[in-house]
Amino acid sequence: MRAASDEKLNVRGLSAYYLTEKGPVKAVDSVNFALSQSESLGIVGESACGKSTLGSALMRSLQPPGKIVGGSILLDGEDISKLPGREFDKKIRWKKVAMVFQGAMNALDPVYTVGSQLRELLKEHEFEGDFGSKILDSLKQVGLAPGVASRYPHELSGGMKQRVVIAMALLLEPEILIADEPTTALDVLVQSQIIALLKRLHKEKGVTVVLISHDLALVSQIADKIGIMYAGQLVEVGSTQDIYTKPKHPYTQALIAAVPRLHSNEKKIRFIPGSPPSLLDPPAGCRFYSRCPHAMTVCQRDPPEFPSDTGYVRCWLYDPTLKST
Repeated sequence: MRAASDEKLNVRGLSAYYLTEKGPVKAVDSVNFALSQSESLGIVGESACGKSTLGSALMRSLQPPGKIVGGSILLDGEDISKLPGREFDKKIRWKKVAMVFQGAMNALDPVYTVGSQLRELLKEHEFEGDFGSKILDSLKQVGLAPGVASRYPHELSGGMKQRVVIAMALLLEPEILIADEPTTALDVLVQSQIIALLKRLHKEKGVTVVLISHDLALVSQIADKIGIMYAGQLVEVGSTQDIYTKPKHPYTQALIAAVPRLHSNEKKIRFIPGSPPSLLDPPAGCRFYSRCPHAMTVCQRDPPEFPSDTGYVRCWLYDPTLKST
């Protein structure tokens, strides 16, 4: 077990709901995981399972009607989820935790140069060094030439814009980088370049990376640990090797089995029958119950959390005391 002093980020019971007129949409519900400075985490799951909401909750950037309703986010032992907004913005946002949002390459302001937008971020956070040098160093770190600072977003390719957004996230040298689908809409070559960049930031710069994606193969290139998300919950967390070679949760097993294999003799692509439950009124027990080939009567109750060597699994199949259903 890792000593508590080694933990960089510890998320416990984090819940973030969208408070609608029809009731709360439980997009993130009782999520738990912990990371040390040397670890990176991949969050994987189907569309609309709560991955992006989890990233936004960690960054405290949820927009109404989204709201963190419970749990804690411990950064170096301090619960940053309880900090007043102004204090969080001053001490944490972009300085300790930064995020590359989904579709972020289209978020750059088209009427300002790249350099102007980076300069505004430094000014907003009262950076005391030389703005020009800092901006050029940040662009260089993501493999961009100094001339990019004087160019407008429409003059850049998709891959260059994505690198600019990553440079912006790294400008104040955060300890944790949350990347939400950072390779979306990029061609295969540029995707590989972005992945190589994130790997280098993690290995050489010591940045703790939380990579959110639906692509298991992509996540495996970066993540030391993987969290499998389903219907607003992390149903399994484990080392990348364990998730791929010894998946425990039936959903994890089905998700991996559904990945097409180049040299497979199977003629049909596997799929997961059924559909995820509504997060307005999720089941009281295991949320994968209606789609699970191993479903038992006991699964209709609250699913337990059984520890593994590198994480946990939310599945009654791993209850050593379970005798019958």
